[in-house]
Amino acid sequence: MEVVFDASVYIQRRNKLKSSIGSGQLLLMGNQESSINFKDNWYHFRQDSTFLYYAGINKPNVHVIIDIDNDTTVLYGDELTIDDIVWTGPLPSNQDLADQVGITHCKPLSDLTKDIRTEVLYLPPYRPEHHILLSGLIGIDTTKAGQSYSLRFVHAVINQRNIKEEREIIEMGRAVNHSYDMHNAVMKAARSGMYESDLVGIASAVAHHHQVPFSYPAILTKRGEVLHNHDHSGFLSDGDMVLYDGGCESRSGYAGDITRTFPIGGKWQPLQKDLYDVVHQAYHKSVKAMRPDAFFKDIHLLACKTLAEGLKEVGFMKGDPDDAVANGAHTMFFQCGLGHMIGLDVHDMENLGEQNVGYSQEIEKSNEFGLKSLRLGRRLQSGYTVTVEPGIYIIPALIELRKSQGMYKDFINYDFLEQHASFGGIRIEDNFLITDTGSSLLGEENIAPRTSKEVEDFMNQFS
Repeated sequence: MEVVFDASVYIQRRNKLKSSIGSGQLLLMGNQESSINFKDNWYHFRQDSTFLYYAGINKPNVHVIIDIDNDTTVLYGDELTIDDIVWTGPLPSNQDLADQVGITHCKPLSDLTKDIRTEVLYLPPYRPEHHILLSGLIGIDTTKAGQSYSLRFVHAVINQRNIKEEREIIEMGRAVNHSYDMHNAVMKAARSGMYESDLVGIASAVAHHHQVPFSYPAILTKRGEVLHNHDHSGFLSDGDMVLYDGGCESRSGYAGDITRTFPIGGKWQPLQKDLYDVVHQAYHKSVKAMRPDAFFKDIHLLACKTLAEGLKEVGFMKGDPDDAVANGAHTMFFQCGLGHMIGLDVHDMENLGEQNVGYSQEIEKSNEFGLKSLRLGRRLQSGYTVTVEPGIYIIPALIELRKSQGMYKDFINYDFLEQHASFGGIRIEDNFLITDTGSSLLGEENIAPRTSKEVEDFMNQFS
């Protein structure tokens, strides 16, 4: 429940927000505990990230009203009773926490209803309790609460949170370094005869060692073609290829999001190495292209073309790579986006809307297959933090569908592709800060091996 930064940081952030919006009453809703299967059996508590950014208090069931016109900020929440303290032990009072983040006024939750105005500005609710809270506070139907949020408030928050402060970059570096520690430990331990779940357990032990949670549920699987595969029941044998997409949070809540793919037994099969090198080339070109004023969508399309060129060399594709990408044929192998914003959320501020966060008035989100999964397309600015994660995913159901539809016949060697329909998937992912001149890798310690040779050399040290 510790407050991460000095009170002056939160005061400065709130003042900048107030200046950006100009007038009105702003409601910052904190999260509540969420029950698993009965009231007092809770999931791990995670505070709302915008609340953390402006209020810094990592405690359930507290809210803040910023009244710009009256120049007041009030923390609303109830103090622990003796019945609570029996279970939790003594914890800081609301006033103690408020003092640490520069909020001078504290009131009980019951006063929230009296103090709030019907025209209060709030952000899109994403949890059921937020809908219910808003319904009770301002007399709006729960089904309409998600439609009446303030777009002005949304854009003010995005414009502020998109540009990371130096202190945030330091925290993100910690999260990434913890994440690299997990990846190195998993690759070091991976052996034939283990289950995927054994490796998830090793990653979890590293996170616990750093006293931090995962920033999202681990994706660790030899079926890497399933983009968000959270099943860990697979048995590992020499020659299998494992995709591990996993990250830690820092203790302040900032996220790391790293992916590595590696062979069980420490040696790539020939086709595995060929396709891994294709993905790495797309990664390398994408990173080199990142700079202020570049549209991330253009970098995504550069990655797509690079993948198409490599896939043609290996034998999966044919024809002109530019035409293949223009016609969407590359989506047979790369169905998702190249990356996304990252910060206090692993998909930063995604609750505020992908079009609002990842796009702008200059560029709208596409509905085309492949591009509709690109969470970030907007013009990059110095201070943005993003992921870069190209991949190749061979999905049998997609092969069957597109062949039956007669699609991409000029660009896909279906006979060769069907021979390797059980190949799986490859992804390489790191996190970057956009700088004034290009980009820099977040995290400096124990960077997980990335090239095909580095992966083999690392794993063979421990075989």
